[in-house]
Amino acid sequence: MKRIAFVTNFCPFYRIKLFETLSDSYEMMFLFYSEGKEWYWQKSHGVQNGNFNSKYLPGFWVGKTRVTITLLLELLRGRYDVFIKCINGKFALPSTYILAKILGKPFILYTGIWMRLESVLHKVIFPLTRYIYRNADAIVVYGQHIKTYLISEGVQAEIIFVAPHAVDNAAYQIPQNFAKQKLLKEQLEIPERKKIILYLGRLEAMKGVDTLIKAFALLNRDDTILIIAGDGTLAESLLELTSELEIQQSVRFPGYIERENTIDYYDLADIFVLPSVTVPTGKEPWGLTINEVFNRGIPVVTSNVVGAAAGGLVEDQINGLIFEENNISAFADALNELLENENKRKSFGKNASKKINSWDIGKMAEGFVEAIEYVTRRNS
Repeated sequence: MKRIAFVTNFCPFYRIKLFETLSDSYEMMFLFYSEGKEWYWQKSHGVQNGNFNSKYLPGFWVGKTRVTITLLLELLRGRYDVFIKCINGKFALPSTYILAKILGKPFILYTGIWMRLESVLHKVIFPLTRYIYRNADAIVVYGQHIKTYLISEGVQAEIIFVAPHAVDNAAYQIPQNFAKQKLLKEQLEIPERKKIILYLGRLEAMKGVDTLIKAFALLNRDDTILIIAGDGTLAESLLELTSELEIQQSVRFPGYIERENTIDYYDLADIFVLPSVTVPTGKEPWGLTINEVFNRGIPVVTSNVVGAAAGGLVEDQINGLIFEENNISAFADALNELLENENKRKSFGKNASKKINSWDIGKMAEGFVEAIEYVTRRNS
């Protein structure tokens, strides 16, 4: 059985099932070089483990870079046949790549990035990033949108393998708890018969939640409540924005939602929204909350720079509506279109459920298997 070293920063809850599935096919060792203290990761989520071989490696931080010298020792003595490395890690990525080349081992890159990042640092290191793109033995990507981007950067199409970004669908298909929904509505002071628009996620610039608040203000509806669930650096300013627009009576900010309670919030929603925008540090790589709500049969309204929309999970006018990022009037029109048409919401919800049933961890794992088999054939 092939020995695979999968190097990534840490195991988030949504990767457990994938890592376990891959471990059924190969002798996998997951080498985690971080503690989950990255700026973009909510500390309350924590880091996870599962039924797979793994090591959390000691290291130290230099600014926002995690340096893990023991990673090199693990890779050297592990006698691995293939190295897989995710795109992040300013120390871990080049170190793993260089060591793979020195040892003559196939190197597979795993990435969700689909644009040139525009921060000063990313501009400086982009030549190295592009070199790794072009010289990896294979690249596994979240969706077709990333494959298209990599081809534009000079990567050969035949080395790119799509692993459709997925969640453990079974975990999000549990029966609805009507009693908890009723209690939750009471806690949020939401009257019966009110329609509900839900955003659940981080409150950061990339998520575009300010555009959601502005679009909601344009609706001028007294039959709809907006729930903005989550926490982040923009929490206070977003709350102030609702006051400035005089819509605070129709908006609820319940704060961070524990993972085990997210389904209860999803089940409140008539519409789920993900209005992400492009920022210097990138576009929304995917948006797994869309996978989660599709398992609950909920239609979505999302911007065109969300990976789940660009990558084909969200289909405009079939299981959701897609609007151009930052176009607040188009966003408001999309929300109104669904709020006004219950039959369309139900139809989109049914289509969402059908779509997600074939968009699962098994399909995601197949993308990795195809890449691993490809590089081992070429290396034999």
